Amino acid sequence: MSATPSTILVVEDDSIVRMLIVDVLEELDYKVVEADGSEQALAFLQDQSQQIDLMMTDVGLPGMDGRELAGEARKLRPALPILFASGYAENIDVPSDMHVIGKPFSIDQLRDKVKGILN
Repeated sequence: MSATPSTILVVEDDSIVRMLIVDVLEELDYKVVEADGSEQALAFLQDQSQQIDLMMTDVGLPGMDGRELAGEARKLRPALPILFASGYAENIDVPSDMHVIGKPFSIDQLRDKVKGILN
């Protein structure tokens, strides 16, 4: 494990789901930044002093959806890994360099997915 834990930006408009994801990731020794939607997420992404190693976003966000957010995020941080969480994972088209995890996911699935992306 590197000295500085990876920072994950979690974008989820459902506060209970967001809290659960954050709890799991913090338990796994990741640093977590939370956003309740695209606007808040973009504010973090625009702040170049804010380290972000992975953005995990719900696809179904109000306003700008997760895919649009991912597009904007990549304009700001072209190399940023992106993980979509979706209840319709099998029906979602994501660019080949982005990742998807189906909801509901287990703690183990989330851990394995995040580790796989960050390593």
